[in-house]
Amino acid sequence: MEATAQQILKDYYGYDTFRRGQAEVIEHVMKNENTLAIMPTGGGKSICYQVPALMRQGTALIISPLISLMKDQVDALTAMDIPAAYINSTLEAAEMEWTMQQAAQGAFTFLYVAPERLENTRFLQMVRRISISLIAFDEAHCISQWGHDFRPSYRSATSILEKLTETPPVMALTATATPQVADDIQRLLDIQEDFTTRTGFARDNLRFQVVKGAGKERYILDFIQKRKQDTGIIYAPTRKLVDQLSLFLDRQGVKTAKYHAGMSEADRQAAQSSFIQDEVSVMIATNAFGMGIDKSNVRYVLHYALPMNMEAYYQEAGRAGRDGEPSDCVLLFSGQDVHLLKFLIENSSSDTQAEYQKLQQMMNYCHTQSCLQTYMLHYFQDPHIPEDCGRCSNCLNEFEKTDMTREAQMVLSCVKRMDERFGAVLVAKVLKGSKDKRIKQFGLENLSTYGIMRNRTEKDITQFIHYLSAEMILAPTDDKYPVLTLTDEAVQILKGEKKVMMQIAKATETAEADYDEALFQELRELRKEIAQAEGLPPYVIFSDATLKELCRYVPHSQSEMLGIKGIGERRMDQYGEQFLEVLKQHEQTATVPNRDQKPLLEEKQDTPSHLISFEAFEKGSSMEEIAKERGLTPMTVSNHLFKAYADGEPLDLQQFFTAEQETAVLDVLKQHDELPKLREIKEKMDVACDYHAIRAVLVHQGILEQ
Repeated sequence: MEATAQQILKDYYGYDTFRRGQAEVIEHVMKNENTLAIMPTGGGKSICYQVPALMRQGTALIISPLISLMKDQVDALTAMDIPAAYINSTLEAAEMEWTMQQAAQGAFTFLYVAPERLENTRFLQMVRRISISLIAFDEAHCISQWGHDFRPSYRSATSILEKLTETPPVMALTATATPQVADDIQRLLDIQEDFTTRTGFARDNLRFQVVKGAGKERYILDFIQKRKQDTGIIYAPTRKLVDQLSLFLDRQGVKTAKYHAGMSEADRQAAQSSFIQDEVSVMIATNAFGMGIDKSNVRYVLHYALPMNMEAYYQEAGRAGRDGEPSDCVLLFSGQDVHLLKFLIENSSSDTQAEYQKLQQMMNYCHTQSCLQTYMLHYFQDPHIPEDCGRCSNCLNEFEKTDMTREAQMVLSCVKRMDERFGAVLVAKVLKGSKDKRIKQFGLENLSTYGIMRNRTEKDITQFIHYLSAEMILAPTDDKYPVLTLTDEAVQILKGEKKVMMQIAKATETAEADYDEALFQELRELRKEIAQAEGLPPYVIFSDATLKELCRYVPHSQSEMLGIKGIGERRMDQYGEQFLEVLKQHEQTATVPNRDQKPLLEEKQDTPSHLISFEAFEKGSSMEEIAKERGLTPMTVSNHLFKAYADGEPLDLQQFFTAEQETAVLDVLKQHDELPKLREIKEKMDVACDYHAIRAVLVHQGILEQ
């Protein structure tokens, strides 16, 4: 089984090895064991059911509450010549009839259906007659009444298992499941704990950031203008804010699409299509947008305001970087966000106390000074919590720790003297020495803590109280108006047994690109042309991650191109030659010298481009000089030198790195079972080192082949 699964992975998907947890899930299915896969967005859940379905006889029935996802998945499968179809309410009557007839004849390897379809008698009769290879419940958290996006119609869909003559193996797949949700899914689908795979919720390519006190519209505009070539989603909490932000950006010359429930179905579909097809790069939407959007090249997700709960935030933010490339998730927070969410909670039919508890946890996320990703992993009770991510705004900011024990004792003492009966706002007013009428109403002006922090602004005091809550020194109650209570840790601080050290942060910097950005744009344009001609989303052709790999290594033949992650035999046969042609043209165009100055090197028509660079380097020109002379980037020249080395040219690789840098690279590699990306190596090294030096070490050690 393993060799066959490995071959399918390589031929269809272009990967040599499975990601963490995938092989384990596939093995359970091939042994006819019901299984639950809890993997982060972008973790490769679809491969977990697609590979075994391609190995088994019959039709795989994929049940999904996300109509928008079905078309994307079917497009991607049919692009690989795999028979696939979907049945949902978007089909015309004639299309529905044809699909049903074909399905009844077992014509499809994959059949995607909405849960409501399982209530249709004719559909059930058809399903009973054909051979079902497996049943997969995608977005399985929607089955559970404890899930953040519970859908009763999806829960009732589980009854199909009782109506089949023969029950195939059942799979449940989700990216967001707390232990309570996982238990519910296991019970409903008869899945044993031994056959549950949890790979953890960590997303190693995402950089989380919380921005407080910024002018939101101006921040968003500046952010987008610095990333004009990137695709992103901006979430706003209301339709009105979506419309306002869309109008503001349009007036600033930023082309956007918008999506919310107040628009017509046709307008929403048109907006979604323009975003999926890369016709616009910025989508502004309420949380109505995104479920099932399988767009892999979203480089950033901005939240205009505080989301309702951590599950919703992690899922929405997780739509960034599905291809594994570095991506940003930025949450813009202000105190006004909380008032809006409290209003929404009070006017909902949900359990208000539970919702207030989740809101408090979101507020704590915004005020914590610990690693943002680690905070979220603790929330989900992730069993695989790694060390702090080293990428989020809290981890990356250089800071000095300031002793805030005395200020904390003032706050905690005030809370205690107020009998733990009031919230953050009134506590801050007492500490500030406010003349607010409620102070006099409750006789709080007579407390010894009244006005002891009058040299601070009320806003600063409130922020500090939120920080103490986020660090679990104070414990707000789960109510509409939370009351502050003291924890055991607070008692230790009041007694002087423990200190409070608070950090003052600085801004972060954007990492340099380790690929030829001009070539990347050329490949994106080609991908878009092919996608438009074939009526497919561009990322179905090749992901951004694959395009960047092409830019890093610049393959010159089909065999070299097959060594790029994400390019298998099927994709190579379909699109390989077109991309190879662009790669060759880019190098040929780049070799035209600047005629306004005497050339540093001689361009020989019959000499391969990489050898021209090598010969110039051997004659004493630096990589920067060669790049400038030939119209290349230093990264491309770097690639040329390594390729020359692979061809047997006498290049001394040790001139590119020090012994200390080589040791540091190898130390990082010891922490990984597989070769990490260059960016990951660079971030974890304890000495300064550029990408060229890292690659030189890897090539010198025989770890990386050129």
